[in-house]
Amino acid sequence: MTPFWQTKTLAQMTPAEWESLCDGCGLCCLIRFEDEDTGDVFPTKVHCKLFDPDSCTCTDYANRKAQVPDCIKLTPGNVGALKWMPKSCGYRRVHEGRGLAEWHPLVSGSRETVHTAGVSVRGQTISELELDQPEDAVEYEAMEWNEERGNTSRR
Repeated sequence: MTPFWQTKTLAQMTPAEWESLCDGCGLCCLIRFEDEDTGDVFPTKVHCKLFDPDSCTCTDYANRKAQVPDCIKLTPGNVGALKWMPKSCGYRRVHEGRGLAEWHPLVSGSRETVHTAGVSVRGQTISELELDQPEDAVEYEAMEWNEERGNTSRR
């Protein structure tokens, strides 16, 4: 039988199918900066206060918008417009017609493969609640995070 993500558009998926496209990498839970001049968006290694860095999940997913008003809720209508979404993201991959990666839990059958493949942020981030001077510290962490990854284009 052909997997649902190969036969349905994002808009045709049930809520359960939609949610299962999340690979659990945690990349979308990182705080990001946008260069006002270029529009480039780059991540930091600082995660949202609701992010659990061990499980790579939100600790209050159902109420996240109430606690973090600028949290962006992914929908079939906005996935294509969010250019900062990682190229590895299951939602983005399906939207772009690339299918899911072999390490994606729906393909591998395990929630751990995203971590063993080195795609997740597990063990690599710090909480925004741990920072003494949030703005300066987050900017520093952003530069360090992108340098470690050789990300000079900041995208």
